[in-house]
Amino acid sequence: MTETAPLPQTLNLHVPFRIEKRGGRKAIIPPQDDMTTTPSAPEDNQTIIKALGRAFRWKRMLDSGEFQTLKELAAHENISPSYLTRVMRLTLLAPDIIEDILKNHTYGLALSDLLNPFPVDWAKQRHYFAM
Repeated sequence: MTETAPLPQTLNLHVPFRIEKRGGRKAIIPPQDDMTTTPSAPEDNQTIIKALGRAFRWKRMLDSGEFQTLKELAAHENISPSYLTRVMRLTLLAPDIIEDILKNHTYGLALSDLLNPFPVDWAKQRHYFAM
């Protein structure tokens, strides 16, 4: 008869990390210590950049007369008029905020943060987004 080994005791493992929203997606952020740094990935804010591109493209399509109403444009793009309106609001962002986003400096902002109502005044936007 063979003896069976005793079952091991429960082992608890603690892995420190945090979860952040980045570009509408959740990302696992490992801890940073003095010896290692995590490189800033340019894809972190690709969703925001894509939304900015769409917003300005849709604005150009409306300004050129290609579409007469937001409803027509939304139907053409196969999206809801509400979403189109929220994304088009990005064209009202201050130029320096847009520039920061394009340089991958989003200050922890996610697309969902930018799609919420924000002040139209550029100075108030800087304060609102804490830039």
